[in-house]
Amino acid sequence: MIEINNVSVSYVKGKKVIDKMNLSVGNGVVFGFIGPNGAGKTTTIEMITGILNIDEGDIVIDKKSIKKNPIEAKKQFGFVPDVPDAFEKLTGLEYLNFIADVYEVPTRKRLEIVKRLSEEFGIMGELKDRIQTYSHGMKQKLLIISVLLHSPKNWILDEPMTGLDPKAAFHLKTLMREHADKGNTVFFSTHVLEVAEKICDRIAVIDKGKIIFVGTCEELKEQAKSSESLEESFLKIIEGTEENDQ
Repeated sequence: MIEINNVSVSYVKGKKVIDKMNLSVGNGVVFGFIGPNGAGKTTTIEMITGILNIDEGDIVIDKKSIKKNPIEAKKQFGFVPDVPDAFEKLTGLEYLNFIADVYEVPTRKRLEIVKRLSEEFGIMGELKDRIQTYSHGMKQKLLIISVLLHSPKNWILDEPMTGLDPKAAFHLKTLMREHADKGNTVFFSTHVLEVAEKICDRIAVIDKGKIIFVGTCEELKEQAKSSESLEESFLKIIEGTEENDQ
């Protein structure tokens, strides 16, 4: 469970990019986080994961405060960033073992997870190669495997489908659904609204650093007075917010 409580953050003093945000993401849910470019999606995820310091408020992950107890809070989640950066001089297998060591994953367990997931994502044959030789999609697959090594209850994924081939994207969506169905939490940002509409139990829409909607896709359509796609409903909500700001 992820709880964002009255959180604000500024890049420049006096100019808030996230303003008094409140959001609760429960267990057993695939939760989509959507919004225009520059709306604050990645900033919010960087606050949740402790990459970006919070100016006001707090974020609690499974009762662990990222502000007061960051190490324990970070043990509660696995995080896939929007850019698949890794230690490129390492081989894929060396990188996975490094991450497993950080989280103290037993040898037998890590071998089982690495074998299963690398086969499922189709990179088993490349694990002995240096990461610098990987394509963007292969790096993305490697990072996804790495964050699942310690079996975190909370998955935090920033644009996780980017660069994935259709088979890998389908497999990831299946894993996300299965993970939530076991009573865990999946929180992910995406620009692909068709994906959000198909797999999300709930969504939040962020614009200009503020949450402007939280609920189901059907509830968003009702609010937008649209019976069409999530994409059309999303655009109506965003356009309505812009009109109110003028």
